[in-house]
Amino acid sequence: MFRDNLIELRKMANLSQEELAEKIGVSRQTLSKYETGESLPDIEKCMAIADVFGVTMDDLVHYTKEDNMGLRVPPKGKHIFGMVKVGDKGQIVIPAKARKIFDIQPGDSLIVLGDEGQGIAIIKEKGLLDLLKSAKE
Repeated sequence: MFRDNLIELRKMANLSQEELAEKIGVSRQTLSKYETGESLPDIEKCMAIADVFGVTMDDLVHYTKEDNMGLRVPPKGKHIFGMVKVGDKGQIVIPAKARKIFDIQPGDSLIVLGDEGQGIAIIKEKGLLDLLKSAKE
């Protein structure tokens, strides 16, 4: 997973092995070994790679396209939770990972927003109220 993500992110950023190696402080040969799976970076180099591409270290190391609808590693703070099905009455089940990250608990009130050009967004009621309060100030 790591080597596949590294290769894809480097190519998406239009960086050569030499350019990326320079940014993270290793030789081109070392970076090549990361990409072939011959070796793995230490934690500091892994953090540097994640920072260069603006992704989390966890996604850099563990993200798989197979589990995420064939999409590339998302930027830090952006998430792909997978697909949900809409039930007969319009209900959806919010994936457990999303509920954990956004601290959504049973009984929480959520607001559904829509833009015909961009789609639907769901926000916690408290989050929206806090946002509106800060906008007034």
